[in-house]
Amino acid sequence: MLNRYPLWKNLLVIVMFMVGLIYTLPNFYPEDPIVQISGASVSGKIDESVLKKAQDALDKSALKFKSSELSGTSGIFRFENGEAQLLAKDLIKTALGDDYVVALNLAPTTPAWLRALGANPMNLGLDLRGGVHFLLEVDMSKVLEPRMTGYIEEIRSGLRKEGVRYRAVKRLESQKISLKFDNEDEQKKANDWIKQTFREGEFVLSKDAIEGSDEFYLQMELSKPKLKEIQDYAISQNLTALRNRVNELGVAEAIVQRQGVDRIVVELPGVQDTAEAKRILGRTASLEFRLADDKGDLSAAMNGRVPFRSELFPFKEKRQMPVLVERNVILTGDRVVNATSGFDENGQPQVSITLDGSGGTLMNRATRDNVGRRMAVIFVEHKERTLVHNVEGRLVSDKERYVEKYAINVATIQSALGHSFRITGLDNVLEAKELALLLRAGALAAPMYFAEERTIGPSLGKENIKAGFTSVLIGFVLVVVFMLVYYRLFGLFANMALLLNVLLIFAVMSFIDATLTLPGIAGIVLTLGMAVDANVLINSRIKEELENNFSPQKAISQGYDRAFITILDSNITTLLVAFILFIVGTGPVKGFAVTLSIGITCSMFTAIMGTRALVNLVYGGRIVESISIGRISHKKIVKN
Repeated sequence: MLNRYPLWKNLLVIVMFMVGLIYTLPNFYPEDPIVQISGASVSGKIDESVLKKAQDALDKSALKFKSSELSGTSGIFRFENGEAQLLAKDLIKTALGDDYVVALNLAPTTPAWLRALGANPMNLGLDLRGGVHFLLEVDMSKVLEPRMTGYIEEIRSGLRKEGVRYRAVKRLESQKISLKFDNEDEQKKANDWIKQTFREGEFVLSKDAIEGSDEFYLQMELSKPKLKEIQDYAISQNLTALRNRVNELGVAEAIVQRQGVDRIVVELPGVQDTAEAKRILGRTASLEFRLADDKGDLSAAMNGRVPFRSELFPFKEKRQMPVLVERNVILTGDRVVNATSGFDENGQPQVSITLDGSGGTLMNRATRDNVGRRMAVIFVEHKERTLVHNVEGRLVSDKERYVEKYAINVATIQSALGHSFRITGLDNVLEAKELALLLRAGALAAPMYFAEERTIGPSLGKENIKAGFTSVLIGFVLVVVFMLVYYRLFGLFANMALLLNVLLIFAVMSFIDATLTLPGIAGIVLTLGMAVDANVLINSRIKEELENNFSPQKAISQGYDRAFITILDSNITTLLVAFILFIVGTGPVKGFAVTLSIGITCSMFTAIMGTRALVNLVYGGRIVESISIGRISHKKIVKN
């Protein structure tokens, strides 16, 4: 028995080493701080003129940058350090205005030949790399608008069915409804109906009559518990939608959580396109499906004489005549359960939409009774812009919130629609993809605005990276020294396998776009100890076989074969625990589980096959009288 390895196993070990080296290399190239410029909407284009305008602003302030370039749909300025990056962002934002999103980011400096092989640096978590931190403020005043409108419609309809005569039902304040009656009897009947219809404690009721007048009032005000319930629902709905949008962006280890009454914190570590993230997260976009007002006078409406029953909406970029639509909304985007982008039979971009049960019923009812009429799709977006005022010779800026609505499609209803249909007439593929993403991720219950945006300081990331990798290095050195002293040449084999193990861990994490965090580094440190544990078992088994007077070749073979089952059992149980941690854990726990799982899987390959290849390379294929494995060095062969 000469312990020869087949050629394919030796080649496999060499290939794994080369692959590990190639996919680990990008992590040793530092990243450049950059300022990234994108259009405020997906159709916004960045060209050389935009870069030139931004560059003029930087040159005017004598702020140096390394280079500028166009990258896909974005413009990039590279800088030497984070301080210059922060200054540049403010200058560029002021120069370009609100038509563009200016964001901070980091760009890899990986050589082109590595990128061509698909080798990119691994993602680092917010605690290591830093990242972007958004504080979003939910506009609670907008939360109540659709709810109060629904209450008013329900009250009017209910009072008519009950035969209660009223003069007016209108909204007084954000959470109050006023009802006016001609006499006290009608007021009392309305009061009784409201108490029976609405849940106890939902409204606080109060009666009022104007002295010397025949007007009687009933005032309904949302109770504090009900108001809190509505606000909590809005925050919960927005949290769900934001998490879905973060998932669509593919950001790992992201944090999306509530802060206070009306704010949400979003932290995105290691994102590749912060401008894209800001645009997607900040958009409060939805759709409205309305019937076109074909009887209305479009020319008169375009001159300002819009009928009371209708509204006039332009098309985006005014590529065709505006459309006059009815005020009544058939349904909105919150009824959408799925949306995918694609192409129609003419090769034009489209979005295929699937509605929920109620939405499908509403759409079927509206289209069934209006075959032959036109239906418009209105895109609704809540936005924010910066206004600059001259106050006593000083320029003062403030934020203005507004709603932008425009038509994206008008089509004739050919037959009754159901749960599934499509929207065409979009400008380009990118617009179709973004619309599908926003609808698929879920409608926001209320618009949100960026109250704060900041980048986690690079010093925090550097300190954490240094501390984390120092711990890995110390653990690695201690293991290497112990194995060399205790097992000598076989300890050297184990150390070389350990090095390959570390390479493979970083290579796999880079390849699958996993995110490395501080708990993940802890998982790597633990893996180092567990990886060498397999070789301790193998070496101890070899020593036992030598003590039983087996030949060195026989002892090596028996040592690997008999230790394999024990190694397999121990690693599988640890993998099961890591799998459970990943399933039930969140955030840091998942990061620990990922690196532990990858490390254990790689260590089984390196500890068993990697070290066996090295042992066979030194001792295999020839007669050996002694081997260097600690204090035992047998020269006398008793058993074959």
